[in-house]
Amino acid sequence: MLPDARDYETLRRQFRWQVPARYNIGVDCCDRWAVRDPRRLAILHVHGDGRSQNITYGWLRETSNRLANVLAAQRIVCGDRVAILLPQTPEVAAAHLAIYKLGAIALPLAMLFGIDALSYRLQNSGAKAIVTSTAGLAKLAGIRADLPALGLVLSIDGAADGAVDFQASLARASAEFTPVDTTADDPAMMVYTSGTTGPPKGAVHGHRVLLGHLPGIETHHEFLPQQGDCLWTPADWAWAGGLLNVLLPGLHYGVPVVAHRFERFDPEEAYALMASAGVRNAFIPPTALRMLRLTPNPQGRYDVRMRTVGSGGESLGAETLEWGRSVFGLTINEFYGQTECNLVLSGCGAIGVTRGGAIGKPVPGHEVAVIREDGTCADIGEQGQIAVKRPDPVMFLEYWDRPDATREKFIGDWMTTGDEAILDEDGYYHFVGREDDVITSAGYRIGPGEIEDCLIRHPAVALAAAIGKPDTLRTEIVKAFVVLKDGVVASEALAAEIQDFVKTRLSAHEYPREVAFIDAMPMTTTGKIIRRLLRERV
Repeated sequence: MLPDARDYETLRRQFRWQVPARYNIGVDCCDRWAVRDPRRLAILHVHGDGRSQNITYGWLRETSNRLANVLAAQRIVCGDRVAILLPQTPEVAAAHLAIYKLGAIALPLAMLFGIDALSYRLQNSGAKAIVTSTAGLAKLAGIRADLPALGLVLSIDGAADGAVDFQASLARASAEFTPVDTTADDPAMMVYTSGTTGPPKGAVHGHRVLLGHLPGIETHHEFLPQQGDCLWTPADWAWAGGLLNVLLPGLHYGVPVVAHRFERFDPEEAYALMASAGVRNAFIPPTALRMLRLTPNPQGRYDVRMRTVGSGGESLGAETLEWGRSVFGLTINEFYGQTECNLVLSGCGAIGVTRGGAIGKPVPGHEVAVIREDGTCADIGEQGQIAVKRPDPVMFLEYWDRPDATREKFIGDWMTTGDEAILDEDGYYHFVGREDDVITSAGYRIGPGEIEDCLIRHPAVALAAAIGKPDTLRTEIVKAFVVLKDGVVASEALAAEIQDFVKTRLSAHEYPREVAFIDAMPMTTTGKIIRRLLRERV
């Protein structure tokens, strides 16, 4: 989608959106390729025992067509919500494609969700069907009575009490299906926000959302597709980052996507997978990168040959950026977006768009600004809120059943993000933090990102988070929550050492006046720290 240029300003100037009036993700990401070459590799499914299975576009077309017919037979129609509760498996891709072809709305759900999170999303969305597994059925068992709209439950592991056999149902259905002729603005999916600051909201996206992602994909993956490219992410495909940054773009471009289920993220297993599957392009969230960083001598033990690595979801930090250059021999391209409007800022090392501590520049096609509370643009160096101007193909249509919240998301034509940043004189955006994460101490406004980046440089620290703790003298003080590396023992002396470490590297007003050692960091399923839960501990 990007113009044939290798200069940022030229790319911005020459870019034009190419969004047709009639567009369907399922047809674009599956049928288009299957007609050309049904044997073309779409997904490399690497099982837990190391076995690999090639999933072709022909398989995806037939499977998604059969599933669309199964859903239609159950009177699932345009606009109905169909949930998908599965790990990274080929059935996830087939289910998405079937739902899009049917004109229904896909509702991706993460396997890590507990029963309360699942119950809320399934009730709130009014989902009429779900595709899941034995593990998913176990979670549904306790809440099924609270889901009167949920009429069809399909299990890929076979029939069970209240669930229909996925494979047997497909075997009885026709392999031919005529996709609904959807418009680019027709709803295609509903992705719930992370809920770091309150109840999750269902962000409804049109079919055009995939096309809206493509300039950002091509930017942080440095002009994907290239010969030999192969995509992978440890992020759950239920998250916008896994679904819209990797799975669907890979299928759109005809670039193989690696699927592998992690019971929990394991750095050694991740390195081995990247080497054995020939991964060349990865989206790896900052937290996973920091865990990879703890692995000793990966270059000497794993034949990993990456062309590009992108990261987003939280601030990456200069320390992790430098580590990426030494281990992967490339610049990790940081990007920015959120569930409602993803991939609008990005770095691109191939054309020199990179700066330590920055989250990139506006991706061609997107109008982004740092704005004040009244909607006017902030000055260079002035802290404000990141905002994206509508109309924009990647922007959400609405919050499900929340018209007031949808209206409140905008100041005029600016879609607000709730994220604070500073724009420098060269056009780079520097992330400060969520509005409610910014710490106000003795008149200073302090973003947690820089403190956390400094904390993980300490040799004893594995993970860290900084929050503001109410204080009568300073309004707030900085408090750090720290997860120590294996074998390190917490002590008051170590806490003081960590405080001095930050004070001497940042400044006296930014160092944590309190340090608390914890066993595990509270995180969303997308790998973001839930600072709200940490604030509740103070």
